[in-house]
Amino acid sequence: MNFYHYILQAIQSKRKLLAILIDPEKIEFDAIPTLCDKIKKSPATHIFFGGSTYDGNDFDEIVKRIKQKLDLPVFLFPGDYNQISEAANALLFLSLVSGRNPEYLIEQQIKAVKKLEHSSLEIIPTAYLLIESGVKTAVERVSQTKPLDRKDLKIIKNTAKASEYLGMKLVYLEAGSGAKIGVSKEIIEAVKQKINIPLIVGGGIKSALEIENAFTAGADMVVIGTAFEENPNFFELL
Repeated sequence: MNFYHYILQAIQSKRKLLAILIDPEKIEFDAIPTLCDKIKKSPATHIFFGGSTYDGNDFDEIVKRIKQKLDLPVFLFPGDYNQISEAANALLFLSLVSGRNPEYLIEQQIKAVKKLEHSSLEIIPTAYLLIESGVKTAVERVSQTKPLDRKDLKIIKNTAKASEYLGMKLVYLEAGSGAKIGVSKEIIEAVKQKINIPLIVGGGIKSALEIENAFTAGADMVVIGTAFEENPNFFELL
């Protein structure tokens, strides 16, 4: 399957996509079966897997165990070049275009080449835009970059459009893990009107209403992370 093409098909047929973000730093092997059972009962269409600060040795094994339990595509959402597993289906090849630290604009990507040049993973170039969210997130701490001012729609829109011109296939608007304020409807609408590639929105989404608001504003895929981590019954409440 071409997983990027699947996303394009979903947009054409007006199907909304929902990804659950699993942070390897926050999961134990014993908890994987229960977690996967909860995901099966959810409306999730994708699994995103990765974290800003994970440096353990079990990354690949966790992906394998998740794949054994779930019949959903697993997209790697790496915090660094070591977070790569052939057991996954695709890799969001992220560039932190909202920041100006070359380590996360291009250096991490160069370091990943050795692992990826003979890989069977589908590699999807993805522009990653960190939006100010009221707290200092893990992405900001690790990358040593500042998020984009949520009030500066012009810069946010133009950063997204420049990413499209550079050849990115996805734009990911991210408020960050544990965000106090999610990406606003105004930002989502403005970016969606500006670009012609799929739009992913995540961070700070804590309710069914916020999920629906993101979709209504133009998100093609919404990502749920912290809300599901803190309450595995989250989707039963929707």
